[in-house]
Order: sequence, then structure tokens, then C-alpha cells
Amino acid sequence: MANPFVHVELNTTDVDKAKKFYGQLFDWKLEDVAMGPSGQYTMIKPGTGTGGGILKHPMPGEPSSWLAYVAVEDVAASTQKAKSLGAKILRDVTEVPGAGWLSIISDPTGAALGLWKPKTA
Repeated sequence: MANPFVHVELNTTDVDKAKKFYGQLFDWKLEDVAMGPSGQYTMIKPGTGTGGGILKHPMPGEPSSWLAYVAVEDVAASTQKAKSLGAKILRDVTEVPGAGWLSIISDPTGAALGLWKPKTA
């Protein structure tokens, strides 16, 4: 697949409750990492398949939700292409230090999707 799903992320209202639930339900390995001044990020390491993360929902008052990320060659170009096709930009291109770049769009039907370009060594 040219643009595979590469990461799934849970934006949750209760990180500890989510970690306990999913850790027990699926026996995932969960690893907490510092996310700079914005707090903590929990990496989901399922062993095989697409991994992900859990974090405190960045939009207060919004319900917990899963967000899938798709790999792209150029986050800025893909974000602008999505906009030209009717998407709304929920989060413009943002660097994740040491990891890569992301943006979050809402397609014309209202579904959110993350775009991701990993940093190459």
C-alpha cells in the first residue's frame, strides 16, 4: 500500500484508566515517555502490527477518541492537497522532535485523520 496506516493514538480524558483497560484487555506493552513541557505520552507496543500511543486529550471537553495516522512523503504538501479537496486543517504541520512531522485533518465528511512523515536518520 502506498500510504499505509502507521500509528493509532488514543486521545483520552483519563490516561490511567485507559492504560489499565487496554493493557489488561490486549496485554499490550505500554511505555511512558516524556513529551516535553506538554506532559507524558504512553507508547503502545503490541509486539506485531501497527503500534500507537495514549495521551491526555489535547482539546478539553472533547470525548475520548482514537485517531489513525497515514504515512506520507511530504506532510505539508499532503496537508495542502487535503485542504484543496475539502478537508479542514485541525492541526497544521507540527514537528515532533526527534521523531518526524504530523498534521491532523478533518475530511469532508467530518472524520479526523493524522498525516505522518517519520524523520529519517
